[in-house]
Amino acid sequence: MASFEVQYFLGANSPAGFYSLYDQMIDRTKARRLYILKGGPGCGKSTLMRRVAERAKAAGQEVEYILCSGDPDSLDAVILPGLEIAVADGTAPHVIEPEYPGVVEQYVNLGDCYRPGLEAVRQEIMAVTKAYKGGYRSAYRCLSAAGDMMEELRTIVTDRELEEKMVRRARGILAREVPRRRGAAPGHVKGRFLTAVTHRGRIALYNTVLAQCSRVYELSDRCGLAHSLLSPLLDGIVDAGYDVIACPDPMAVDRLAHLIVPELGLAFVSTTPAMPFPEKPYRRLRMEGAVDGELLRKTRARTRFIRKMGDALTEEGIRNLAYTKSMHDKMEALYHPYIDFERVNRMADLIVEDIFSA
Repeated sequence: MASFEVQYFLGANSPAGFYSLYDQMIDRTKARRLYILKGGPGCGKSTLMRRVAERAKAAGQEVEYILCSGDPDSLDAVILPGLEIAVADGTAPHVIEPEYPGVVEQYVNLGDCYRPGLEAVRQEIMAVTKAYKGGYRSAYRCLSAAGDMMEELRTIVTDRELEEKMVRRARGILAREVPRRRGAAPGHVKGRFLTAVTHRGRIALYNTVLAQCSRVYELSDRCGLAHSLLSPLLDGIVDAGYDVIACPDPMAVDRLAHLIVPELGLAFVSTTPAMPFPEKPYRRLRMEGAVDGELLRKTRARTRFIRKMGDALTEEGIRNLAYTKSMHDKMEALYHPYIDFERVNRMADLIVEDIFSA
């Protein structure tokens, strides 16, 4: 398998606003430590996490990177599965609070790294913060309308016969690809986003799949039908005794878009013309092939219009996210002169020492 980094999102810009899977980041009943970073924009949270990740990789540890859906170049968390440790940004919109304070979770207050003098840019910070929040509100209104378009598209092409076809197809795939573990307990399901709507456009972290799986089923899906196949697949794989990474669709968070089964080196990823798979898949399935042909012909003009409207609304949402990112960059530029980054690095070194001294 390819040597790519394992990267996911735990938050999504969705039609319902920001949607969080941060409660599934790490099993706190088993975790050794969860470091919760607190602090405002530009105070070095992402820098600190990258420092921890670099040390972990140098020590030969597996690292899972959680990217920020607001800015995929920034980190929201790093997870060290082999050590059962995570370091995460616990500020809004993905606020994290302790369940077992002092036993599992530990606060890291990067607000202590602010230098005196921020009062001089008080009004500028308030104005940029207002614009930043307004940009997100506009983006979510557009994504909400785009989500409605996709739901309408699914409603047009979905019927009972299609659902039954998908269940039969899932049974065939399970029989071929998923050997049952006799006597094994059901597997566990962990939620992650593999795709996101960001200020850079629609992003799919397919390299994460290639890092973990050699057999990849590509589900070519222009109508949002993959969930009807993935849902029975998920049930069957879990029942067979395997752990699964279940990835919802950020534009329909109650529906599955991808499944990854690292133990089997097996994955199922849905693709669209906007997010094509970068490699030749193990198998390729065309989801529209399950739709009644006569129904497709009768509704072709309508479904084409709905897709066009959905894409236009999503692109407008992305433009608003780009504006929001520009406001966030201005905010960080206002804060940067007042942050003691040497102190941030010292705090990172203390966390690294704490992790690796045990």
